[in-house]
Amino acid sequence: MTLATLSNKRIIVGIAGGIAAYKSAELVRRLKEQGAEVRVVMTEAAQSFITPLTLQAVSGNPVHMDLLDPAAEAAMGHIELARWADLVLIAPATADLMARMAAGQGNDLLTTLCLATEAPICLAPAMNQAMWRDASTQHNATVLLERGIQCFGPAEGEQACGDIGPGRMLEPTQLADSCAQQFQSEKLTGKHVVITAGPTQEAIDPVRYISNHSSGKMGFALAEAAVAAGAKVTLIAGPVTLATPDRVVRVDVISAMDMYQATHQVIPDADIFIACAAVADYRPEQVADHKLKKDPTVAEDEMIIRLVRNPDIVASVASQPSKPFVVGFAAETQDIINYAKDKLEHKNLDMIIANNVADTTVGFNSDDNAVTVISREVEEPFPPMAKTLLARKLIDFISHAVNNQH
Repeated sequence: MTLATLSNKRIIVGIAGGIAAYKSAELVRRLKEQGAEVRVVMTEAAQSFITPLTLQAVSGNPVHMDLLDPAAEAAMGHIELARWADLVLIAPATADLMARMAAGQGNDLLTTLCLATEAPICLAPAMNQAMWRDASTQHNATVLLERGIQCFGPAEGEQACGDIGPGRMLEPTQLADSCAQQFQSEKLTGKHVVITAGPTQEAIDPVRYISNHSSGKMGFALAEAAVAAGAKVTLIAGPVTLATPDRVVRVDVISAMDMYQATHQVIPDADIFIACAAVADYRPEQVADHKLKKDPTVAEDEMIIRLVRNPDIVASVASQPSKPFVVGFAAETQDIINYAKDKLEHKNLDMIIANNVADTTVGFNSDDNAVTVISREVEEPFPPMAKTLLARKLIDFISHAVNNQH
């Protein structure tokens, strides 16, 4: 099992008051190395063994400590924190904490989270060997296991008190590996997917611009589907009014030049690039500093604006020496398939998704879409369906192609 299965996962590391808490900082670092986002919850006793500042530094997030802290509740309430998690790992899990959990108590933040979360809960027991062998602790461990709470360890060996026997907390690398095994490997696990979405706006003057009718819905749906498939997702969005999908890094841009620059900043780290945005092919050669006015002394009923070509973003990515897997979109109004095949070839794309934007039932601004996916090996039509459903099917199709590259 590769630890890449932690990519984009949200893990709460709970720390109880045991000497093994000194290993918790290394555990957080190991989880983050494998792509997990980590938030730390400490009991009051844990703070006697390791400082919250240390855990904040290694996790990159504020440490949660108090159940009734108004400031913490305003930032991320304990119920919201419980919903946030994909997995809760308590390391170290002391005999006292296990006893309180077995009794169903919620008398501090950590035990309350365990009651409130629907995420899997895993314990890394750490205590003196006699405490671990004690009948009460063994009973509590059995009760927790029967409730579906897993125990990672404990290991046997020399303990801080000098005893030798079972009760040592597993090492951070072992715990990270055990966390990874809780997640099924997904289609795009460990992959970085960059997606462009929405229109661009090309300024004429401070109040006017050239744009198109793209809503960004398809690109945002693809971003959400890619996250669900395990990917790290960067979404480069033109001017749209859509909410950012959960766990997506969003970069807002306005013009085609903005989108070009933002794309090339992240492309070196990308495994897949999906160019879903409706980028303006041309922009005004000159942008007026002030609003252009009608001249009442001029008889002509026209304004001439000279346009220049914008850079072709998808072609520029596909021309890179170490390019990612590049997927283009062909939004056409006629001869859809032939235009798409031509773009596939002359832009050196790996795949292109063609759709008829002249059909208002599946074109710009619609909640539905119908497309044909074309590569050098296949031509696969997808009938009209909700963009959210289509996005999942397209991500499946793309991930299959990526994972079967020769």
